[in-house]
Amino acid sequence: MSRDARPRGGPAVPLGRSLLMRLLAVAALVSVCSIAATAWVVVRTTAVAIRQEQGKDLADDTKTYDVLVGYAARHRDWDAVGSTVAELGRTTGHRIVLRDGDRTLADSAAVPGHPYVAAPEPTAVIDPLAVDPQLLPDAARDGGIDPRAVGPYRLTDAESSRLRETADGVVRCLRMTTGDTARVVVGEGGRPTVETPDERPVDPRCEATVLNRPVPSEDKALDILDGLVDDCLERRGLPGVTVTIDGSWRPARPRGRTSAATAPDKDVRDCVASSRAEQLEPYVAPAAQLYVSSPGDRAASTFFDLSAHNKLRIAWGAALVLLVTVAVTAFAGLRLVRPLRRLTVAARRMEAGDVSARVEVTGGDEIARLSAAFNAMSHRRQQLESARKVMVSDVAHELRTPLSNIRGWLEAVEDGLVPPDEKLVASVLEEALLLQHVIDDLRDLSAADAGELRLTTERLGVADVLAQTAQGHGPLAEASGARLVVEADPELTVWADPVRLRQAVGNLVSNAVRHTPPGGTVLLKATGDQPGPARSGSPAQVTTTAGVRIEVSDTGPGIAPEDLPHVFDRFWRAEKSRSRQTGGSGLGLSIVRKLIEAHGGSVEARSTPGVGSTFVLRLPSNGLAV
Repeated sequence: MSRDARPRGGPAVPLGRSLLMRLLAVAALVSVCSIAATAWVVVRTTAVAIRQEQGKDLADDTKTYDVLVGYAARHRDWDAVGSTVAELGRTTGHRIVLRDGDRTLADSAAVPGHPYVAAPEPTAVIDPLAVDPQLLPDAARDGGIDPRAVGPYRLTDAESSRLRETADGVVRCLRMTTGDTARVVVGEGGRPTVETPDERPVDPRCEATVLNRPVPSEDKALDILDGLVDDCLERRGLPGVTVTIDGSWRPARPRGRTSAATAPDKDVRDCVASSRAEQLEPYVAPAAQLYVSSPGDRAASTFFDLSAHNKLRIAWGAALVLLVTVAVTAFAGLRLVRPLRRLTVAARRMEAGDVSARVEVTGGDEIARLSAAFNAMSHRRQQLESARKVMVSDVAHELRTPLSNIRGWLEAVEDGLVPPDEKLVASVLEEALLLQHVIDDLRDLSAADAGELRLTTERLGVADVLAQTAQGHGPLAEASGARLVVEADPELTVWADPVRLRQAVGNLVSNAVRHTPPGGTVLLKATGDQPGPARSGSPAQVTTTAGVRIEVSDTGPGIAPEDLPHVFDRFWRAEKSRSRQTGGSGLGLSIVRKLIEAHGGSVEARSTPGVGSTFVLRLPSNGLAV
């Protein structure tokens, strides 16, 4: 048949249903899901990292700002701030620079010969009289003035000692009277206060009013503050007030008046805050600019952010990953699909009747093993097809000869050439019996091949079976001049179908008699058999248990070694001329093998040219071997 590409390839597979497209679709889906999951994890992780980094930077910035504001609140200038800035730089890991306009006050990582180049905007402004409420919320409640800026309100050592003794007495009284574990806290100005648990008021029995009254140094500073506040309020056309030590105020009572007008709280609060800043200004360091950066003057920042540029980088990265994944999958898919297509083409060739179809086997993966299995199947099918053709030819030949003889005799009778006497009838009957014998043999082989050979087993005496077989073939042996000899233990038994067992042994005996010359001997022998593997060439070999061994031997010419493996093949005869003088249909030994295998046994042949041949049947003594 023609082997052009079109009929062998078969119909084209739709693009959407091809294996390669499905592989690409799965790869793309997996890639998209992987990229989406990775991007989600990266964004979540980055967001957490950004928050953590920002929190750390905020904590470092707050610490730096608080320390420098505290320094400015306690000092009138920045002359000795260098050591403080250096320590902050070491603990935070940032470069900290403090500047006053164009002049650098301190640098934690100064490089000799390379002046610091300031950024356009400072990180913060250090001013204890105008504190950033976001960095130091406590200062916002005191008009933006850092609580550590006390200036003229600082107590003398004598004043602080006297108040400390009084505060210690209050603490002792509370412990003895109420059992409260109060403690003395000394503020920035040296004024001691008593702190009680849960900030409860001091018990009246232990209260010391002197702790709440200003001392002479504070009175002096408050008088100055009152004057500044009154001047501020007077500029606004408002009456003056008297400021107390705790920062509150009360209306001032002018002379000759029984009551005083009250100024609005907002105006008083503004004037008190501005007046305190004016009063404290000579006692604190001037405002300075703070610059915080990473080492090497790089602006401190996190490693990643979700800017438009970074989003674009993520998109390009995802597209690149998708492209690489699809390309690799396409390459792998082509390598996978190519041998499958070759298998498809070969299978369609086999479907069209080309039993020689084969595929190239490369590699050692599953597809290579599938290709090897396909080649083995194709080779086996080719063998079976060849055997089928040979069998059809043999069957036709075997049937043609007796039919031709019968037809020839009948035509001769019809033409009047041969009288229809008993001799003619006997000859035609002989040919008909031969034809019936071939048909029966073919039927038995067909039933055995289909697994439909039915056995009716029973316990048989082996010696009886051999004796009956020898008696049935006695006339044939006597006519050929051969002698039949039976050697069997009378006690030896076997589970078998009596009809099928006699048929198998009978086929061997008839075959031996035909090949034994006059004066020769055909021996039928039965013995007990030892357990061992079946040695038949059939795929239906089984392992027999301890059973029975039946041998049929002759003293004929024997079988050549190269012919011995084929003696159980169908229609095989040692005589290549297919003469019927020395051979039958060529099916007898094939039927013997099928019948013995149906009993769970095995059959083998041994032969020595010029001496004779021996056929051995092994049967399990207790029925089919399982």
